[in-house]
Amino acid sequence: QVQLVESGGGLVQPGGSLRLSCAASRSIFSINAMGWYRQAPGKQRELVAGIISGGSTNYADSVKGRFTISRDNVKNTVYLQMNSLKPEDTAVYYCNAIVVVLGTTYDYWGQGTQVTVSS
Repeated sequence: QVQLVESGGGLVQPGGSLRLSCAASRSIFSINAMGWYRQAPGKQRELVAGIISGGSTNYADSVKGRFTISRDNVKNTVYLQMNSLKPEDTAVYYCNAIVVVLGTTYDYWGQGTQVTVSS
C-alpha cells in the first residue's frame, strides 16, 4: 500500500509559478514509477510528467520546457515545478505511484490538488 498526499495547488496568474508536492507513505525507492496527471473539466485525465526509479523523466509535449518533475529520496516526496503557467494548465492535479510486485502492477492515486491559472 502507498498513500499519497498532494499539496501546493492554488490560484496563480498567467506566467506565474507553482510547486506541487506529493508525499509518499513509504520509501520512493520501493516505488517503480511516480507521476503527475491532471484532469480539466470535461476532459480526460492526462499524464503531465513522470519519473521512474532510475531517475529518467518524461513530459507531455504541452508542458515541456515549463514543468520539471523531481524527487527527494530522503523526504519520500516528488515535486512538480510549474513555470510560465497558462490558463489551459488549469486542472485538478493528481499524484500517481506504480508498484510492481511479482509481476502484478499496483496503481495508487492521491486525492488531487486544484491548480487555477487566471488573471
